[in-house]
Amino acid sequence: MIEVLKINPEMTYSLRHRVLRPHQTVEDCKYDTDHEAGAFHVGAFYQGELVSIASFCVENNPDFTIEKQYRLRGMATLVEFRNLGAGRSLVTFSENLIKEQGFDLLWCNARTTVQEYYNKLGFKVYGEIFDYPPIGPHIVMYKKLT
Repeated sequence: MIEVLKINPEMTYSLRHRVLRPHQTVEDCKYDTDHEAGAFHVGAFYQGELVSIASFCVENNPDFTIEKQYRLRGMATLVEFRNLGAGRSLVTFSENLIKEQGFDLLWCNARTTVQEYYNKLGFKVYGEIFDYPPIGPHIVMYKKLT
């Protein structure tokens, strides 16, 4: 069974590095938004092991007219623990927290390789594919929370 808890940002760095940025340093896995006001981080635990993480911060994408926005960053699940519902559990847990605070929109810069996954979570595509050096092609995705 998956258990979702809020975690501190430092607990995300290892998974970010292993899953999202193995070609970079751990230092590159520390985001400038990690300790900002309103930022929070969640972890999915399976049998006590941290297997999936996601970070959220208050950040408006200027392409959206909705004022109260949160951004999803650095979502990662260890390969051997995929298909257990950990990622979905993280997003559902976090959406509820965000809605309770009166926010209306959740958005992210998603890797194009996981675009279908975000579609299954209810996110929609916005705009065109763009390059996010040194990681590769991304697409903005969003989900209205009201």
